[in-house]
Amino acid sequence: MSETSASDHMDRIYRYQRHLYDATRRHFLLGRDTLISGLLPPDGGTVVEVGCGTARNLIETARAYPTAQLYGFDISNVMLETARARIKAVGLESRIRVAQGDAANFDLSSMFGIAAADRIVISYALSMIPPWRQVIDYSCQQLSSQGSLHIVDFGQLDRLPLLAKSALYGWLARFSVKPSPDLEPELRRKAHQFALDAFVAHPFRGYATYAVLRRI
Repeated sequence: MSETSASDHMDRIYRYQRHLYDATRRHFLLGRDTLISGLLPPDGGTVVEVGCGTARNLIETARAYPTAQLYGFDISNVMLETARARIKAVGLESRIRVAQGDAANFDLSSMFGIAAADRIVISYALSMIPPWRQVIDYSCQQLSSQGSLHIVDFGQLDRLPLLAKSALYGWLARFSVKPSPDLEPELRRKAHQFALDAFVAHPFRGYATYAVLRRI
């Protein structure tokens, strides 16, 4: 799928959902606040969110770390419309910048004029991106010398009842969400490839996968 067709596809999915996205997804996108609390960027550091959506995480991160400079990008233009409106509404335009971009082929220098990021965040986005391995690869490549990659996404639900697992996967498929059983092995391969330390956990009875890949 080309970047243009992927953008159009996401715009169709979120054209109307974006207005209710944060209110409805807070019950399903578990672990996002835990991810934010573990970022701990250096003073004046840069935080980039891949697939920033409505900017909910960027805004919460800006509040948690008042000296951080934040950047986010998304392939969906309609989501970015909502993101920009929300950033402006809370008065954080000077600290949060967003742009349109493809997570599977992004360059922080061309988008934001920064060479690398101290923290890169991917929150419930990998499971929506068919070439998700490329997203991890590009993210690892663009970490600073003190950088870390922070990921939370749907897990394999292996400790949930079979009926609940089947129902949730069916619901997720309606939104082009497909959690991969290969996520943890791929994260560990990328950690080895890029000389990163890898921490991977599966909280909420396997509902989520939470991972941090950090410069050694």
